[in-house]
Amino acid sequence: MSNSSSINEFLLLAFTDTGELQLLHFLLFLGIYLAALLGNGLIITAVACDHHLHTPIYFFLLNLSLLDLGSISTTVPKSMANSLWDTRAISYAGCAARLFLVVFLLGGEYSLLTVMAYDRYVAICKPLHYGTLMGSRACVKMAAAAWASGFLNVLLHTANTFSIPFCQGNTVDQFFCEVPQILKLSCADSYLREAGVLVAGVCLAFGCFIFIVLSYVQIFTAVLRIPSEQGRHKAFSMCLPHLAVVSLFVSTSFFAYLKPPSLSSPSLDLVVAVLYSVVPPTVNPLIYSMRNKELKEALKKLGQLVPFQQQ
Repeated sequence: MSNSSSINEFLLLAFTDTGELQLLHFLLFLGIYLAALLGNGLIITAVACDHHLHTPIYFFLLNLSLLDLGSISTTVPKSMANSLWDTRAISYAGCAARLFLVVFLLGGEYSLLTVMAYDRYVAICKPLHYGTLMGSRACVKMAAAAWASGFLNVLLHTANTFSIPFCQGNTVDQFFCEVPQILKLSCADSYLREAGVLVAGVCLAFGCFIFIVLSYVQIFTAVLRIPSEQGRHKAFSMCLPHLAVVSLFVSTSFFAYLKPPSLSSPSLDLVVAVLYSVVPPTVNPLIYSMRNKELKEALKKLGQLVPFQQQ
């Protein structure tokens, strides 16, 4: 029998034991990580530097990119290093720190996506009150509340997860430290205590999900009432990027945490974890910039400021 006081390190799940495939995994994750750094970094720089983008939706988009950069930087580099050096070990403190950051950043992102749904609702359903309801002070408060909700959520989960004894060894069936996988190592009576915290978190997540759904029901109802086709197209184009990001994030994360135990397996859990922790931070910048003329113009201006650009 071992408990948390006698565990000095955890062993993470390796993608493969073959040297060539480990190198392939390293190169694949390196490409994904660089793409995420580039995409989110460009959005942060463009929004910060272009005064035309100093509006509520781009302010929230900047915060979303910061959260995406943080979340992917918490999981991917360690996995890359493990593949490169052919190791699985992570220290007890390192695992706790990474779990704290992952839950904090993903929770903050979900809260921020909820706030962004409210922004789209006000912009389309109450356009005359947009300046009042979405003033700069209100936007700062909403963004701060999103970050704070993620912080309070992670304090509760981290304190409960790492205060329980571990009786099932130190092998984590995931490529990063994830709450459900860490809990599998706990004693049965301690798992029940943490289950209450998980249920509270799930209820909060469903509350945000219902708020997003209701917001979009009212948005689509208002859009369908617009008489001109051009007006409807413009309104839909304002919402589709956010709706795509929400759908990707919610579908993958809900499946990861709410799928029945009968569907759980190391390989499936690994794929699902990649889908909700690695894919969204990488594709979110692409989704938001694909059909956004203002953001494209800002990125063009940013490119023209790069020194040593060929004439």
